[in-house]
Amino acid sequence: MRFRILALVAATVVAGLGLPALTGGAVADALGDALYTTLLYLLVLLAVPRARPLAAAGLALGLSFAVEFLQLARIPPVLRIVLGSTFNAPDLLWYAVGAASCLLVHRRFRRPGTVRG
Repeated sequence: MRFRILALVAATVVAGLGLPALTGGAVADALGDALYTTLLYLLVLLAVPRARPLAAAGLALGLSFAVEFLQLARIPPVLRIVLGSTFNAPDLLWYAVGAASCLLVHRRFRRPGTVRG
C-alpha cells in the first residue's frame, strides 16, 4: 500500500510541476491548488495508513487552509518561499475541490471489506 501511495505522491508532484508548461495561467493555478491538497492527502495516508478517507480529506483541507491563511501573517522571508506570499481567497475553493476529489476517488477504489469513513 505504501508503495502505491509513494507512486501517487511522485505522480502528483510531477503533475503539479508540469501544469504551468501545459496549461499556464488561471487553469494551472487552480489545478495546482487542488493538487497541493491532493499531495497533503497522500502524505496523511502515508503517515497514517489506516486513516479514514473523510478524516484524511479533512486534515489535508485544514492544512491547506492553514497555509493559505498563514500568508496573511508576517512570516520570515525564508518561510514565504515555502508557504507562499500572497493570500488568494479563490485558492480555498480549489483546495476544497482537491480534498473532495481525493475523498471520492479513495472511496471509489478502496478494497472491499474496509471500514467506511
